[in-house]
Formats: sequence, C-alpha cells, structure tokens
Amino acid sequence: MSSPVPDDDLPRRPGRVHIAARRRGADLTALGSLALHLPHVTASLAVVFVVSYALGHLSDLPWWLLFGCWVLSGALVFHRPCERLLARWLFGLRYPTPEEDGRLRPVWREVTARAGVDAGAYQLWMEESDEINALAAAGHIVGVTRHSLRTLTPAQLAGVLAHELGHHTRGHAWSSLLSLWYALPARLTWRLLLRSATRLDRLPTGAAAVVIGVAGATLIALATATYGLIFLPLATPYLVAAVSRRSELRADEHAAGLGFAPQLMAVLHQEREREATATAPGLAFNKGGMIARLLDSHPDVHTRLHRLQAHLDNRR
Repeated sequence: MSSPVPDDDLPRRPGRVHIAARRRGADLTALGSLALHLPHVTASLAVVFVVSYALGHLSDLPWWLLFGCWVLSGALVFHRPCERLLARWLFGLRYPTPEEDGRLRPVWREVTARAGVDAGAYQLWMEESDEINALAAAGHIVGVTRHSLRTLTPAQLAGVLAHELGHHTRGHAWSSLLSLWYALPARLTWRLLLRSATRLDRLPTGAAAVVIGVAGATLIALATATYGLIFLPLATPYLVAAVSRRSELRADEHAAGLGFAPQLMAVLHQEREREATATAPGLAFNKGGMIARLLDSHPDVHTRLHRLQAHLDNRR
C-alpha cells in the first residue's frame, strides 16, 4: 500500500473545535423539498391504504399493520445496514481500498473537525467514475468518484467534501431521499395508469368512449373540488429543480463558511473548462435551452463561481 498523500496544503483553522456527533438540521431548501412532494406523498398514502386494505381482506394480516409498516419505513434511511444496501445497489458505490482510504480519510477528518462534526458519524464510499464528482445521500453516505480522488489535490478534495457535508448538515440528503421514497407509490401508479391509457385503442369504440368520459368527468370534479390544486404536480418537477439548485448554492455556502471557497472554486474552474471542451459549438444552444435549464438540478458553474467570489469579497 502506498503512503497517504500529504495534506500539508489543506487550509487549517487554528483553535480548538468542539466535536458534535452529526450536527444535522434542515434548512429552508430541505423543508421546501418536503413540502413540494406533499401532493405525491398524499397520493401515495391513498394508494398504499387501498393496497393494504385489499391485502388485509385477502390475508390474515391487519390492514393497519401493513399500512403502518410503510409509513414507518422511511426511518430505514438512517439505519446503517440499510444505508449500505442503498450505497451498493441504488448508488453503485463501493468501499474504498486501503490506499484510497489512506488518501481520503485524512482530508475528511480535517473537513469534519473544522465543521465540528465527528468524522466517524458518516460512511465514506467510492464511485467508479471518470468524472470529478461526489455525493451525499441518505443519513450518513458520502461518496467520492475515483477520478476526483486521483486528480484533485487534498485541498481541492476538501472543498468538494465540505460541500457534500453541507448537504448532510443542512438536511438536503435525507429530505430528498425521503421525498423520493414516499412519493414512489404514487409515481408507480401514475405510470401504470398512463401505460393503461395507451392501450385504449385496443378497446371497442364504445368502451373507449365510456372510459375517456368517466376519466374526464372525474378529472373535472377533482379540479373543481380542489380549486385546481390537482394540477399542481404538473409544475412540481420545475419547482423541485429550483429548490435543488438553491440547495447546491447553500452547500457551497457551507463549504465557503468553513474556509474552502478558493479550493472549491478551483474545482469549478476545472469543471467549466471541461464543459467548454466537451460541448460542441453547434450543440451549445440546445444544451442551454430554457426547459433544460429549468429542469436542471444544479446551477450553472458561472453562478456558483459568482456566489463563492462574493463570499470571499464579503470576508475581506
């Protein structure tokens, strides 16, 4: 095993730092993400209730037990064994090799100590990717791409990790995963309904007309009863993307507050150069179209650099 990469170039903050267990909270973007998914969550509750009630009549299990298990299942996001399954099967991560751990853990310890967080409260994972990237997920997952670990300096890697720690301490990681989980039954039901709707042409003309008429009348009745709020989920993807972009800027603020703004800016400059090289001139307009930008979960690099530079200017 090779020796760990020295972290002498890591910017250090003098003084004693109080170490907390996790220092986890929820800012406005995390709460906003949860609020935007309330229509989907409510629909999921209705779907799971119907399914649980039906299974309760078909089996000896009480329907409330099945329904209650699903309601409480979100707590598994913070259960370590379940998190390991999520890391492997949902996010495609793996444990660091001894050499990778020797390079990654000293940087992580420096970032968490500066933030006042116990380094062992989170699990470090690796992603087999040739991109400079990292992720924060569930309650304790922090993943780094193999390319990031290989090409970034310890200081630059610290800036990236400080950004991901911000997602955890501000509640972005667990709120997004909980929203996804509790909205899943409604999304699956909606896809099933859409798939069934595409098969209406196989029905006789009279039967198809009856189905369309009943569906249209039901939709009008629901729209009237909810004052049009039933159509709110149509705008949800755009609102969720806007909140996600805001959460990325908040995580940048967290990294900057720990003193890693210059290091994170250096990484973003590399990303901007890579995008400029990879984007063909003829595709630049299409890639930056209005709809694509509204649905993008990350702000553009220029905006992030501008915010970080403003943070540095304000501290001078």
